[in-house]
Amino acid sequence: MTREDTLVQMIQSLKEQLSVMAATNRKQNETIVSQAQTIEELRSTIVDLNASLAWLKRKVFGKMSEKCKPIKGDPMLPFEYGDLEQVEAEIEEARNRAAAQITVPKVQIAGKTSRRNRVVMDDLPVVTVVIEPEGLDPDKYVKIDEEHTRTLEMKPGYLYVKDTVRPTYALKDDTEAIENGRKTVITAPMPLMPIYKGMPGASMLAEVLLQKYEYHVPFYRQVKQLEHLGVKLSRKTLGGWFKPVCELLEPLYLELKKVVLSSDYIQVDETTLPVIDHDRHKAAKEYIWMVRAAMPRLLFFHYDDGSRAQKVAVELLKPFKGYLQCDGYSAYDIFEEKEDVHLCACLAHIRRHLESGKEENREYAMQGLKFIQDLYNVEHMADERQLSYEERAALRQRLAGPLLDAFELWLQNTYPKVLKRSLMGKAIAYTYPLMPRMRHYLYDGRIFIDNNGAENALRPIVLTRKNMLFCGNQEAAKNTAVICSLLSSCKECGVNPREWLNHVITKLPYYLEPKSSRNLRELLPDKWTLA
Repeated sequence: MTREDTLVQMIQSLKEQLSVMAATNRKQNETIVSQAQTIEELRSTIVDLNASLAWLKRKVFGKMSEKCKPIKGDPMLPFEYGDLEQVEAEIEEARNRAAAQITVPKVQIAGKTSRRNRVVMDDLPVVTVVIEPEGLDPDKYVKIDEEHTRTLEMKPGYLYVKDTVRPTYALKDDTEAIENGRKTVITAPMPLMPIYKGMPGASMLAEVLLQKYEYHVPFYRQVKQLEHLGVKLSRKTLGGWFKPVCELLEPLYLELKKVVLSSDYIQVDETTLPVIDHDRHKAAKEYIWMVRAAMPRLLFFHYDDGSRAQKVAVELLKPFKGYLQCDGYSAYDIFEEKEDVHLCACLAHIRRHLESGKEENREYAMQGLKFIQDLYNVEHMADERQLSYEERAALRQRLAGPLLDAFELWLQNTYPKVLKRSLMGKAIAYTYPLMPRMRHYLYDGRIFIDNNGAENALRPIVLTRKNMLFCGNQEAAKNTAVICSLLSSCKECGVNPREWLNHVITKLPYYLEPKSSRNLRELLPDKWTLA
């Protein structure tokens, strides 16, 4: 073998070695890229798991308040915060277990009323009310009979029977009556009843509604309470009263909606309301909307087949023009396109997102929360000085405006420094698009810095669903919206709900008469007076 042949073989061998090494390098590079991707995925997973662990620790061991520690000498306002969307696992499981046992009752031919459900009122105290005919001349008429109407009434902790007596009178001289065309027999007209030919009076119906929606006592517990007071009723009986009284109050509820949507500043939010799905024998997670007018202080709840879709918000708020304050839920984004609607953001929701990132990235979270604390301190200053709306707007523009500018710049600079999938990254991604909406409150002193008024107004729904677990059907959910709207409006206006319900249930039948000229507006809590 010549020297040239040896060199050729060596070169060939080196080429093969280089080829093998190149292939090995390619595989190693692919492995490195794959491992880098795996490391990034694992890092994101660790961030998510740490965030979940921090959330659980905060719920179990941490304080529930979201308030920041105030700066010395300039304390923050005592707002109420809380997570209204938290649904405990035990409650959800209880709902589904109870829902599985519910069946739709079969239609039965009406027969003889069961004696078990008849109310024996003979042992209850009796309050007699006598209604005499108007303009009766006692010298010309003689009493010949009387008609009795007995209704079950209730005061807190006390049941009684109201016996409405209407005496019947006859003219002493029938000949004179015939000549003058007058009636020979006169009886005072029967007062209009809340439920036609119903046993319960206005106070009883009011108490049933109050117990269920103000004090969150389900029907089965009300039945036990009434039994202790001397009357044995069934849940079916209370349910039978509930539907017609809701129908009676519905026109007032529609008037309430009209008044709220005619205002120029509303706050909107939504929350869950479990409703039985009889086809699946399960409590479905549905939604109920809340719309609150800051002025006048009225609000209503709206249930539309349990939907939270954007089309529901569009249809519900179709007549509204003005400032609409809400959270960052995407369903509200469509109102950006309406020239006569201006979206306002909620600083409490922004703070809540930043709070969630404290365990993960405390430094950045505290920086963001410091901006929010300073913005709230401006509001506290305005409250302490008791500023007018115009003065409050001027103070906001002078102090809060530069703070918002600095906060927005901080969001821009911080976002590239955090993981996009981290809680801090998500908080900034949630907050930054809302900054233009935050600025509306600078120019109108009526607008609140947050939507806490709306969230606090949702609490009756939250407490109701925790106590009664679910609504039996969609009709019950709509009735819940009606009653909670009226009672919550009473609370907003500082009106005693028991007095209001007693009066309204008594008077409403007269307002709803076909030829009545009375205005339902005067019965709403902000205008109502106990005459």
